[in-house]
Amino acid sequence: MNQAQLIDAITEQVASDAKSGQSVSKADVTRVLLALTGVVHAELKQGGEITLPGVGKLKVQDKPAKTGRNPKTGEALAIPARRAAKFTAVKALKDVLV
Repeated sequence: MNQAQLIDAITEQVASDAKSGQSVSKADVTRVLLALTGVVHAELKQGGEITLPGVGKLKVQDKPAKTGRNPKTGEALAIPARRAAKFTAVKALKDVLV
């Protein structure tokens, strides 16, 4: 699913869930997604974690430096230490996928 499809799906979901007959525009959904992206980037950059209710948790994981091998030549390569985003799914999401 690309960004445009996600925006369409969220817009339709909100419209079908709205009890009072209210709807939300695609522009509103786009602004919320962009804001969410900014908040996630800022929080993870600071080393924090983000919980997405019903979906999972994003947090920063430090990966140590290690030695790898070039599969073509077999030559040893130094892989530097880095920080990576780690996603952990909540039980509700795991149960949906079973």
